[in-house]
Amino acid sequence: MSEQSRSSHALVTGGGSGIGRATAAALSRAGATVTVLGRNRAALEEVVAAGFAHFVAVADVADQAAVDAAAIAVAARQPVDLLVANAGAAESAPFAKSDAALFRRMIDVNFFGLVHTAQAVLPSMKARGRGRIVAVASTAGLKGYAYVSAYAAAKHAVVGLVRSLALELATSGITVNAVCPGFTDTNLLTASIDTIMRKTKRSRDEALAELAKHNPQRRLVTPAEVADTVLWLCGDGAGAITGQAIAVAGGEI
Repeated sequence: MSEQSRSSHALVTGGGSGIGRATAAALSRAGATVTVLGRNRAALEEVVAAGFAHFVAVADVADQAAVDAAAIAVAARQPVDLLVANAGAAESAPFAKSDAALFRRMIDVNFFGLVHTAQAVLPSMKARGRGRIVAVASTAGLKGYAYVSAYAAAKHAVVGLVRSLALELATSGITVNAVCPGFTDTNLLTASIDTIMRKTKRSRDEALAELAKHNPQRRLVTPAEVADTVLWLCGDGAGAITGQAIAVAGGEI
């Protein structure tokens, strides 16, 4: 990162674990001031205690009023230059059993979480003529997977928003991109493995292999690999990269 990037303030949503935690750590090591935002204050404070971030903000990204209030408090310390919209959730069910409430939950967290946080930080970015927005989407935003239609639909919406917003902001000094991890070794994946085990009676190793087989490298992606991609997109050297959905998936896409 450049001198300007090292003086930047990054807001990382879903920063208490997994990709968010790894991203906060990468940005912090690069010299940025990092605020982690999420619902679990204890988890966020542990990230700060570990030296991976500097400040904590508590809000549910699906709640616009809560995000707006948190953004005001965060910006009072230092305007946000880098937004990493990482907060997300995944639920699986056959389409026939995916009711409207499930679709709303997936859209509210995965899509509106990006909408709310981007709208909260964009006015300040525009006023200063610079900024980076990186949405952590998924390969599910680039292709379909069986039994996660609501999640895949929400992540497709994220990619569509990224591409449209990038064009709208192309002359503003602000870039907007998505990082699309394949199956990644996080708590979210652990929950998916537990679901597979419960529903199919497979062992943990068999359930893990079922997910890892989607990756041509036959392994899970690591949170650090995703974080490194986010870090690059936040740097000055990626100034011409905008509107992209970059797969971090071992060649799956």
